[in-house]
Amino acid sequence: MPLVTSTEMFRKAYEGGYAIGAFNVNNMEIIQGITEAAAELRAPLILQVSAGARKYANHTYLMKLVEAAVEETGLPICLHLDHGDTFELCKSCIDGGFTSVMIDGSHHDYEDNVALTAKVVEYAHAHGVVVEGELGRLEGVEDDVKVSAADASYTDPAQVEDFVQRTGVDSLAIAIGTSHGAYKFKPGQKPQLRFDILQEVAQRLPQFPIVLHGASSVIPEFVAQINQYGGSMPDAIGIPEEMLRQAAEMAVCKINIDSDLRLAMTASIRKHLAEHPADFDPRQYLKPARQAIKDMVARKISNVLGCAGKVE
Repeated sequence: MPLVTSTEMFRKAYEGGYAIGAFNVNNMEIIQGITEAAAELRAPLILQVSAGARKYANHTYLMKLVEAAVEETGLPICLHLDHGDTFELCKSCIDGGFTSVMIDGSHHDYEDNVALTAKVVEYAHAHGVVVEGELGRLEGVEDDVKVSAADASYTDPAQVEDFVQRTGVDSLAIAIGTSHGAYKFKPGQKPQLRFDILQEVAQRLPQFPIVLHGASSVIPEFVAQINQYGGSMPDAIGIPEEMLRQAAEMAVCKINIDSDLRLAMTASIRKHLAEHPADFDPRQYLKPARQAIKDMVARKISNVLGCAGKVE
């Protein structure tokens, strides 16, 4: 089975009241852990690559690893560029075999965002690739994406119809209170998502796939394990999983998960090296790290996304 676009995935997800997991990948163990979990649970899957991951691992290596995952699992897998910020980057990924790209023009003013997004859509659609756009700006840090609290903004529902019509995007990332990174909220601040904005967007864009970025839950067990073995993350707080499940039951068809992958892997490696300080074989500490990622992804598929068993 070749790589697929997200079009059919999103149609089924919207109709079925569930979401597809979009998991950021950086190396072989991460890809293996994610895809093994999805294969066992028969879940559709989006593997996404940030500009930073592409620089780190190399485009060709990542493509071959994802192609190997498709061959091994037989799953419908979409390969997506996460947070492409230029036409040139999106074009390079499209030409290089990606089946989906995100053009994040949210750092521009509205008209410039529309123009940039429309340019990417025109090129992508001519090559059979789908495009995700973004309205609103999420606070936080993820690779090259850095947005301060002062620069963050919720999506304005009054703009979504015009944006989708003028750009031709296939899905839309909106800002309703999620944020990038592990430190999503200040100590004592209660996590809250603006479901009123999501509801209005869904009413204005019926049957249109919505995307949530910055949606890791910063699973407390991983944070505690990292702190136990020398880390310093006492204030890391994520999005409650029940809120994400509610979003998936509404219009959200794609939920991005990155920080939870990093935390699962880091917690496992810290624990292994603390308990086996003489170990210098990467296979010994990466094997349990891969399993930790697999277990975490299985938890997300079953408890948050609701997409287990959706691959026939």
